[in-house]
Amino acid sequence: MIELNPSETRALRAQAHHLRPVVSISQNGLSDAVMKEIDRSLNAHELIKVKLYGIERAERDAVLATICGQLDCAPIQHIGNVLVLWRPKPAAEAKTPSPRRNPKPKTKKQAAAAAERSLRKS
Repeated sequence: MIELNPSETRALRAQAHHLRPVVSISQNGLSDAVMKEIDRSLNAHELIKVKLYGIERAERDAVLATICGQLDCAPIQHIGNVLVLWRPKPAAEAKTPSPRRNPKPKTKKQAAAAAERSLRKS
């Protein structure tokens, strides 16, 4: 389980405020399919909300601890039936932006302006 300092937790809580739950846990409880979906959502979004339906108050803390322990994520917030979880994206999946290419000119006027700019740069 990832440990965060209070200022990091506060910032993540603020980011999660406007989010909607992406995973719901209800009748079947915390099944393997639900764990895979939470893992998939954490890989895609880093910060997610999970909605719990029909789970008693005492069991909610156990569900949160189980999720965080198995998926190596940080519990950000637990209010009522909503859990907020965070896990940084894996370094291998972090995309680096590709360099921007200049679009080809569509008209003769744009081509002339592009040629003039390239002459000024040199």
